[in-house]
Amino acid sequence: MASTQDIYVSLKGDDRWSGLRAGANRDGTDGPLATIPKAIRLARTLRRESPDTPVRILLRGGTHRLKKPLELDHRDSGMGPDKARGQARIGEERPMVLSAYKDEKPIVSGGVQITGFRETEHAGHRAWVVDLPAVQQGKLGFRQLFVNDERRSRPRWPRQGFHSIQSLAPGPEADSWKRGYNDRFHYHAGDLQAWHRLQDVELVLLQVWIESRLWLKELDEKKRLAIFDRFSTSGLSADPNSGSAWFLENVAEALDTPGEWYLDRGAGRLTYLPLPGERLKDARIEVPILPHLLIIKGEAAKKRVAEYIRFEGIRFSHTEWSYEAPLSGCEQAARMVPAAVQLIDAERVRFHQCEFSHIGNWGAELLEGSRDNGFYDCRFIDLGGGGVKAWHGTQRTTVSDCEIAGCGRIFYSAVGVLVGNSGANRILHNHIHDVRYTGISLGWHWGYDLVGNQGNIVEYNHIHDIGAGYLSDMGGIYVLGPQQGSRLRYNHIHDVKSRTYGGWGIYPDEGCSDLLVEKNLVHDCNRALFHQHYGRDNMVVNNIFAFGTDGQMQVSCPEAHTSCHFHRNIVLFDSGQLLTPPGGGAIEQVRVEADHNIYHDLRGKRMDFGGMSWSAWRAAGRDRHSLLTDPLFTNAAKRDFTLKRRSPALGLGFEPFDLSTVGPRTGS
Repeated sequence: MASTQDIYVSLKGDDRWSGLRAGANRDGTDGPLATIPKAIRLARTLRRESPDTPVRILLRGGTHRLKKPLELDHRDSGMGPDKARGQARIGEERPMVLSAYKDEKPIVSGGVQITGFRETEHAGHRAWVVDLPAVQQGKLGFRQLFVNDERRSRPRWPRQGFHSIQSLAPGPEADSWKRGYNDRFHYHAGDLQAWHRLQDVELVLLQVWIESRLWLKELDEKKRLAIFDRFSTSGLSADPNSGSAWFLENVAEALDTPGEWYLDRGAGRLTYLPLPGERLKDARIEVPILPHLLIIKGEAAKKRVAEYIRFEGIRFSHTEWSYEAPLSGCEQAARMVPAAVQLIDAERVRFHQCEFSHIGNWGAELLEGSRDNGFYDCRFIDLGGGGVKAWHGTQRTTVSDCEIAGCGRIFYSAVGVLVGNSGANRILHNHIHDVRYTGISLGWHWGYDLVGNQGNIVEYNHIHDIGAGYLSDMGGIYVLGPQQGSRLRYNHIHDVKSRTYGGWGIYPDEGCSDLLVEKNLVHDCNRALFHQHYGRDNMVVNNIFAFGTDGQMQVSCPEAHTSCHFHRNIVLFDSGQLLTPPGGGAIEQVRVEADHNIYHDLRGKRMDFGGMSWSAWRAAGRDRHSLLTDPLFTNAAKRDFTLKRRSPALGLGFEPFDLSTVGPRTGS
């Protein structure tokens, strides 16, 4: 077997050197390369000369700034275990590897560092100011800024909370799937003013499960009428119960808090109010420029596959992307927002211990016919969009032992992991938290047609602090369409909070069928802990559901077939109701097969099943062996849901389950 050929890249390197040394030689005539693109070209040359020799590109520490995204294709593929070597098989994978050098921490960045600041004062605070001619000339624009590797915010109005729409305004209506999309509305007194550089002000509109980003075009202060440069993504509503809310970003007059910054595009001037302790002489201030950092693309039509490529210990940072008019958003889950790292018709590409952070869009996305790719022990932190998106036509993506946090910092409807019409994916042992919409979303079909999203496995994930009151109609785990062979098991979901309706723990939505929901712990959601919209024969077995705020269980659409089977579950609560009646009919019309469950209301109130008494509920053939009794948790008040030995649930067949290994495994 040929030994691996290493190529080195260093910020102290030179693209005229061989790249075959980790550091410069004594006379400075040879050493590492300076840029990653040069290393990729060299790797292709070496592999042409010696096809059986594995190649590894090692990045030295520091920030490797890109002028354009890295692009890999079939020429960069490694070899699989079935690859012929002469008359024999090599019997092992020999991927092409891009890796961090030893214990160093390389950053692949799509940003630039801003220098030349001068110190001054603004609103009684220290301020750093720099003039950027490229901004004034329209050649440079950004809405993210990072100081010493931390995200800083633009001035917001209102500083806390949200405004509401006073009333709708007559105007042109967009051609859309829902009436009411518009480019204007009337606002309440004091909510908007003719601020400096009004065209630099961006309005973020939150409606149901969608956000729109709108740029102000005109303001009629006499009529209190705001007109935008594009239409909203969903229908406007002035009903306070609709969940419509909005706030503004990049308001010059609101710049008054350390840690905030403002970009005046007309003057080309950037102003930053430093935090206490920050010093200009050693501050590192960066802004993102590129929309993508890495694109791995095969050519399916020519049967050219980009495959067997591996990344280890690399951090990907600093991307910028925004909708162009007429778009202001997309219909769900920010699915139209692209990713910093894209895999297109790529196979067996693996990321190990990599980090995707300070990103303005999604961390990574898999598209077209990509399959058998994976992310292992990676971190997705501080993202404008979501973590990982496996879209239609992909198969067998693995997201395992990763932390996914800080999603939706720009596109609020993004989710931690988004799976489209894609099957046999594995989402295992992840820690997903601080997400402003849904934690994990499976499927993209509203109905009962089979579209290839079967066999998905979601297990041992810790999903918490989801929603934060920004959007509605969301949950810890959300599922769409038929899911034969799919299962949600051993997940710990808690602290889910929607803006209005729909802060659910586990949420099988339209058409979700044949899904197994087993041995999950779901607690502390501001709406129902389990909510099924419409679906068929979902198995909800041996779960613990506790402390839903306004309800515990909900099946919202009566159908002629059995919606779900609810067996050997424990439901504990101290507020709201046990079973929320459907919106379109009486609880008697909902077909749920339920038995061997325990229901317990800590308030001691008479149990109510969506308007039916316990006796009437049982007389209808449901829960004939179930009990209304204390399940005897060790300490439910402190969220210790282990069962005492004498728990009555054990006699009903409930099987205690161990969640000690939920979340990323150490050293995975």
